[in-house]
Amino acid sequence: MRTDPELLLDRWLLDAAELAPHAGRDRWLGEGSRLLAGWTEAHRRYHTVQHLEEMLAALDELEGAVPLSPEEALLARTVAWYHDLAHDPRAAAGSNEHRSATLARDHLHHLGADDVVVDVVEEGVLMTATHEVAPDAGPLAVLDAVHDADLWILSAPPERYAAYRRQVREEYAHVPDDSFRSGRSAVLRAFAGRDRLYRTTHGHRRWTERARRNLAGELADLTDGQ
Repeated sequence: MRTDPELLLDRWLLDAAELAPHAGRDRWLGEGSRLLAGWTEAHRRYHTVQHLEEMLAALDELEGAVPLSPEEALLARTVAWYHDLAHDPRAAAGSNEHRSATLARDHLHHLGADDVVVDVVEEGVLMTATHEVAPDAGPLAVLDAVHDADLWILSAPPERYAAYRRQVREEYAHVPDDSFRSGRSAVLRAFAGRDRLYRTTHGHRRWTERARRNLAGELADLTDGQ
């Protein structure tokens, strides 16, 4: 699937007008350009505009199925835009998400977004570090939707999931094979061991079966490769 950055930018401009109506088109456009510059860094292989587009598509699906209010859907999409804005494959676990959350807070404040919006977006970005949603977390509908949309890739059709696996390996090409298999297996086993992969009813019903097949298949391949 080819991703059109111009179409993504158009989506951002529509949302930016709701997030910060007084900022004006030049500032909305400037922020959109900065976001796309981050998502198109040369070293990225999986955490690219393709992942962003797929996450936004998953959120569109969830918006009608959950359902999400227009305000909740806007917040969820904003989290998607910022959640991997900082991505260094060599960074320590959780560092990218914390850096992305800081960027989200700074950028949204600069645009003039409300503090409530900034707080929710920051919380949503940080949640993607562990994909654990605390019972007392902020708007659960937003966080649940972000959680599921970010993990939609686990339920991707076979051809896309195979490409995803290649992209992840390329992004972590600096990691030796044995270490990569060990680390990747640990991540996948943690997801496979969950009683419930997806938090929304829609995600649980529509995406779980294929996700578990994909996880089992990749884990088997990682084990065979040892």
